[in-house]
Order: sequence, then structure tokens, then C-alpha cells
Amino acid sequence: MRSGLLRRFTSVAIFGLLLTSLPLFAQDFKKEVIYQIITDRFFDGDPANNDPPQSKGMYDPTKTNWQAYWGGDLAGIEAKLPYLHDMGVTALWISPPVDNSNRPWMGPEGKPVPYLFAPYHGYGARDFKRIDEHFGSAENDWKAFDSMVAAAHKLGMKIIVDFSPNDTNLINTGEFGTVYDDGKLLGNYADDTKHLYHHNGPVTDWHDRYQIQYHNVYDLADFDHMNPIVDRYIKEAITRFEDHGVDAFRIDAVKHMSWGWVYSLADTARAHRPAFVFAEWFQEGLSDSMYPDSVKFSNNSGIPLLDYPLALATREVFANDKGFKLICKVLAEQDRNFAYPRDLVTFVDNHDIPRLLSVNNNPNRLNEATAFVLTARGIPIVYYGDEQYLHNDTNKGLDPYTRPWMSSYDENSKGFKLVQQLTALRKSNDALAYGTMRTLWADDDTYVFERKFGGDVVLVAINKNEKDAATARTIQTVLPVGEYSDVLHGLLGGGSLQISGENAASGVTVGLPPHSVSVWQSRSEAKHPEAGSIEPFVGEADMNISIAGENFGHGKGKVRFGDTEAQIVRWTETEVTARVPKLPSGSYPVTIADDAGDAAAPLNFTVHQARLIPVTFTVQDVPALKDEEQLYLTGNMPELGMWKTSKEVASGPFLCPKAPECCLDISVPAGASLDYRYFILAKDGTVRWQETKNHPYSVPTSGTGGVKNSVKP
Repeated sequence: MRSGLLRRFTSVAIFGLLLTSLPLFAQDFKKEVIYQIITDRFFDGDPANNDPPQSKGMYDPTKTNWQAYWGGDLAGIEAKLPYLHDMGVTALWISPPVDNSNRPWMGPEGKPVPYLFAPYHGYGARDFKRIDEHFGSAENDWKAFDSMVAAAHKLGMKIIVDFSPNDTNLINTGEFGTVYDDGKLLGNYADDTKHLYHHNGPVTDWHDRYQIQYHNVYDLADFDHMNPIVDRYIKEAITRFEDHGVDAFRIDAVKHMSWGWVYSLADTARAHRPAFVFAEWFQEGLSDSMYPDSVKFSNNSGIPLLDYPLALATREVFANDKGFKLICKVLAEQDRNFAYPRDLVTFVDNHDIPRLLSVNNNPNRLNEATAFVLTARGIPIVYYGDEQYLHNDTNKGLDPYTRPWMSSYDENSKGFKLVQQLTALRKSNDALAYGTMRTLWADDDTYVFERKFGGDVVLVAINKNEKDAATARTIQTVLPVGEYSDVLHGLLGGGSLQISGENAASGVTVGLPPHSVSVWQSRSEAKHPEAGSIEPFVGEADMNISIAGENFGHGKGKVRFGDTEAQIVRWTETEVTARVPKLPSGSYPVTIADDAGDAAAPLNFTVHQARLIPVTFTVQDVPALKDEEQLYLTGNMPELGMWKTSKEVASGPFLCPKAPECCLDISVPAGASLDYRYFILAKDGTVRWQETKNHPYSVPTSGTGGVKNSVKP
């Protein structure tokens, strides 16, 4: 998310070598622990690229100008891979590495502003197909990137690229929105003869769906993704990163792009090569006016989101002393809303919000919050330096002070050991990756919850009170009878737990020392196949998908989408890759059975019968909408709602910036024959159809599409 102006701003032979080292199961990230790095702030591994010739003068060796480059680079990440590997993290999310603007922010008279602004963070792109000279070399080549990826893969670590396709660079300074295609000028914002950009001015209403998607975010040149040139360019760029060995993408600012187009971007990436794709949808918790939109976006696209509602609740609980029932409320609501809540990507800190220690400078609270995120449902992130208690409290830790220089790599710090021990637990006990999450006790200061998958169980008890011990009574855990030592070995003040036959029946009493976290676990071998993950859970025919879990058997069994058997690409006892069969678009139960025919409980998968093509539907002569009425479309395919009229399923709401004309981008299968109809949906669910006949449309087989209709009687 770019939440302020100062926040944003190869060879075929190598490809072949890299592809041999690509992890086969890149899609399944539920067992991973992600470490987020701002590349420029992490470690200077190659001083030769600190002040490169094409962007000279944007580097500050004193590290006092917080808007300048400080020297961190891809070679620096590679140099610190042993540290990261020792900590146990298994995936690295790096800030956007693409070639960024070569010119600093200038004042209105063309003079440098007093406080130099450089795109050190990577959110000021000029060429999506090259690597920035400050992170690699003055040639903008891929050598340093390829070397880092290969070294990470050798250690079993995956690489996530922060991909930011909403815009290029600032329109009113520096390079004025100019963008290049692998070194060749593609266009610029001021003389936009190819219509690469929207020219709608800045966002002024952050609750207006049209402005959010089609206006400039903080004066950054906003791409028109439905322009075939832009559509092709961005999709070529993301697949190029895959060809250079990238395992996953964090898509920046998805709510600021045409949501229908983003579906097609993720589909392109996942079809090109196995990849996990998640996204940032910045929001202010469950009460955010666009929270329902984010749920619909994620469920329909198959793109898990960064879990802002849970993160904000976690920060309120651990930094601002709110009670744990706030977390319980968020978890319960998201369980009801999201198709696969365990796919949500969780965090305490990130580059867009003040670090927890800047809100409450209490390392105990950061330790407790970190332990919660690493054991709760979802795919956890550790923000760089949290394990070393890194923070800068200038201006309350707001941007850019949430991105200090990484000044310590102490493997004996409590934070380092905490991450190390819990990442090891995540690898060994599948309850953390795939298990249900059940609250057993929650009050203002204490929280006890349980994760369970098959015979694997993890029980977690947290007391954030600094002075007083607490007791949680009649805890109905499914841990077997026995004595359990704290997985953390007392690192956060936890103790052992005794479960006898008597207290197991009546409920266990759990003692919680002050400012403590206790973690207890048990494992038992599954007697039947247990499927805990299907990634992605939306995709097109012939795409490879991953099913993960336990006890699939050593011999090759079967995977079925409904009644249709899928081709098996690879089979192991815990992970299977299968190819999506050619099926009509729709939702199918996917079952995996061992070679004896014993099957796991099914998981749901949405099939698109072909590659998704984004199509702009424009409708004219729309009647005046009132009393929170909205225009929707439904039609003959699941991608259009299968003639259903609920707001959760039908396509919409349409955007109406030029009433009585409205528009919406929808991704539909290439070459499909559509029939659809428009309707107006009232707040109370009342439907007013706008026509009696269906509209036909043949979807293009590539690129983008568009169709105009009228609903005039």
C-alpha cells in the first residue's frame, strides 16, 4: 500500500538452469514462514552499486536522509541467507526489485527539494522487465537477482517478489510517469498517445469504488490495464520473474486496480508456472466500508489477502491493551466470510504501519504478538528486524521510520530464538499449517486456543499481563493424557502441562505466568488420508495445482474433480501435484484417495474452462439509482453468477462515474459464448430487472475485450 506521497515513489541459458531448481510445490505456502525485507534497508553486499551513474546522487552513506537509498541490495540479502536459514524462515518477501525512477523528486521550479526523495522502496517503477541498478548493477541486468534466487533455493527457501502493477512513477516530477519495456520507451504520462494511463486526477474520496480503481494514487501514473499494450506488458513482466525462478508474488494495492483485470493477472501467473499469489488490500478492519468487497474479491479470484483485520486487532490487543475477545471476533467473522481463511497472510508489522515497538516499547508484547501470529491460523510473516527489536520512534514510527537500517543479526536474541523454535514447530506439526483453530479461553489478558489437524494438536496459552499470573479453568483440550513440556523451553516464561484421565474429562486447569507464552503439542500418525490444503483454489483447465496434507500413501492414488479423474504430475505421501481436467466452468469437490481407495474429505476448487480474459462491460441509459441501489450483471457462466442475483455472487456492483453510463471489468474464459442480463439490486435485496432479453457476447481468445449495451426500455 502506498499510504503517503513520501512512501512511494537475461539470458535463456540462465533461465534453463534456474528452472531445474524451482520448488515443485510453490503454490502451497501454509507451512511457510515468510520474512519481509525492504531490500535497500537490509544489508549492503555490493558497495559498487550504491551510487550508480544513471541515478547518481540519490544515495546517502550517512543514513540520515530517510528518503534516500542507503545501500542495501540483492547481494546483501544473499550474504545474509545463512542468518535467515538459521532462523528457520522458509520464504523471503523482497520489496519491488524492478528498475525504478532515475531522477529524484524535484520542486516546482525544477530544483531538488530540501529533503531528497528517491524510490528506495521500489514503488516508483520505470521498467518492469529490468532490475534496479541500486539492487543489482548499472547494466540493470538480472545477474544479482538470479544469484540470490539460486542461493535461496539451494537452502530450500522460496522467493516472493513484491509486484506493483497499478502505476509507474510520479506524474509531476522526476521522470513524469515514463515507462520502458526492457529498455525501450513505451510511453509517458504527459504525452500519452498510446493511452497507457488513466487521466482522472488524484483520489479524493477513498470510499468511492470508481475513484479508488481509476484515479491516481498519490500522483503516481495510473495504468489503464484494459489497454492491450499495458495488459500484455504487465503479464509479460510477471511471467519473466517466474522464468527467473520466483516462487510467489505479493500483488501491491489490488483495490486500486480494476478487480476483474487482477483476476486475469493472477490466472496468467499461476498458469505459466506454479506460483503462490497473495495481495495487499489495505483496510481498517471489519468495519471498513469495503471489507465485503475484499471478501468477494478474494473468494472469486482465489487470491488470499494480507490479513489487515486480524493484524489491526492483534496490534490493539498487544500494543493498546484491548482484550483478546477482539481477536476472537475477527477470527469468527473471517471464518464465516472467506472460502479458505487459512490462506490469509498474517502479520504484526509491515512497511506501511508503525512497528509495534513504536506504539508500545515493550519487547514482551512483541514476543507475545509474534508467538500468536506464528501459531494462529494463516500464513505468517515476520517483518525484517522484529526478531532484533528494531524500531525508530521518530514521528511516532510513521513512514519512513518504519523502515530503519537492519543493524543487528544476533542469533542469540530472544526474538531470533522465538522465530527459530516456532518455525521448526510449523514444519514438524501440521496442526499449525492446516488445522482448525478453536478458542478455549479468552479474557482481557489471557488467551488459550487450540489447533488440530488429524491427529496433530498444538495448544497455546498467552498471558500478556506484565505482573499477575492467571488461571484458565475447564479447558477442553483434545491433547491426549500425558505430561507436556513447553515447546519454547521456557523462552517466554511458559511451563509444563499435566493432563490426567480425570482432568481431561472435567477440563484442564492451565496456569499462565505473567507475560508468558506456553506452547504444547502432540503428534500421531494419521490413519487415513487427510487433505489440508489445495493451492490455488481457483484456476483454469490444464493448470497444475497442489494438494497437501498427510498419509496420502507411497503408491500413486487418484485425484478427482467431481467425478472426473485428474492427471497426476507427482505423488508423495504429503504433497500431490495434479493437473486441472478440462471441465465446464464451475465449483467442484476435489478428493484425493490413496492407492487402496481410502479418500480424504473433499476440498472445493473453482474451475475456469479457459484462460481468463478481462472484458469491460459498459451499459448506457441506466435509470437513476437511489437509496443505495446498485447495478449488477448475471449470466450463463459461474464467472457471471449463473443467473443468481445475490450481491455475493452476481458481477458488480457496476461503477457509474458518468451516469447514466456505468461500467465494470469482468474476467471470463477465453472464447466463451456469454448470455447475460442487467439488474438493479436494492439494499433490502429486491431485484429490478432492466430488460427481458439476454445480451450475447463472444469473448476474445486473447488480450482484452469490451462490449456496450443499453438498458433503455
